[in-house]
Amino acid sequence: MNTNTDGSSPTRVSTLAPKEGGGFPNPGLPPHTPRQTDISKPAEKRAERLVAFMFLLSVVGTVIFIAAYFLVTPLDTNIFAEEGTPRALWWSNLVTGLGLAIAVFFIGAAAVHWAKTLMPDEEWVEERHDVRGSDETRKAAAEMITSGLAETGIGRRPVMVTAMVAALAALPIAVLAPLSTLGPLPGNKLHHTFWGQNPGQRLARDHDGTPIKLSDVAMNSIFHVMPEGLTDETPHRLEERAKAAAVIVRIDPKLAKNDESMSMGVEGVLAFSKICTHVGCPVALFEQQTHHMLCPCHQSTFDVTDGAKVIFGPAHRPLPQLPIEVDAEGYLVAPGDFTEPIGPSFWNIHKDK
Repeated sequence: MNTNTDGSSPTRVSTLAPKEGGGFPNPGLPPHTPRQTDISKPAEKRAERLVAFMFLLSVVGTVIFIAAYFLVTPLDTNIFAEEGTPRALWWSNLVTGLGLAIAVFFIGAAAVHWAKTLMPDEEWVEERHDVRGSDETRKAAAEMITSGLAETGIGRRPVMVTAMVAALAALPIAVLAPLSTLGPLPGNKLHHTFWGQNPGQRLARDHDGTPIKLSDVAMNSIFHVMPEGLTDETPHRLEERAKAAAVIVRIDPKLAKNDESMSMGVEGVLAFSKICTHVGCPVALFEQQTHHMLCPCHQSTFDVTDGAKVIFGPAHRPLPQLPIEVDAEGYLVAPGDFTEPIGPSFWNIHKDK
């Protein structure tokens, strides 16, 4: 504990003298200092021009965004880099993002500067009152709103207002630009995969593309597979790979709980979509003891012995099954597509049925 040199305790000193009966007087608000724009007409005009200039900069940002959306694309036209390269994607993200940032930022900056320099600079204190005021107070509130609009100076600053209207009118055009390039409609592309478009495909290992024989699949093992015919030359290869991804597992047929599911396999070898029916994560974990497949994202768990039905987690549908057979050479083949559309559910998922 701190003490004075003579051993006594220090005393606290206040610059405010206590009132009689205890407490201290309200120090009040600091004196109001007028702004430069309140006392100088040229300063007010400069602030007005600056606000208008920032609104016009927002318009420039909108124009940059629209121009970049069509002239600096990652896959087609790009005036800064070779089309379809990572550099083209970098330039596309940079210029479109910069244009949109300028458009939005300067609308906000102009509004803030307008409020700080041109709108009334007075402090008001209002006591609490009932939620629903009397007719007189409601009328007074309406008059305050009307007065507030007048105090903004909208009627006296046509240049600034015109710039603001231009900025606010131009910004939605930036939203319309992407809408103009939407489409074509997906049709039934979400309902079918490469397996169904090319029936009879052999199941190939995902990592090297070698086909898999029935004898290669050991009990309680798992393989990540793709259609053998899906190569680097396939149109829209990445999209097709994403939809066609599948896994095959082998279980003891005696453990089966779903005869229909087992009939779509061969000697306990079953194939299912690798895409979780919750939000599309890869279901790649197989528990050999329980014969469950686990999605690592949200822990949806599917029972392979019962047609990959959901037994835990947020997924609502079983993993779609891929019917498989064995060809004359002993290789696993898929005679058709998955039993249902793969991946997360969508509103017209069963429109073909």
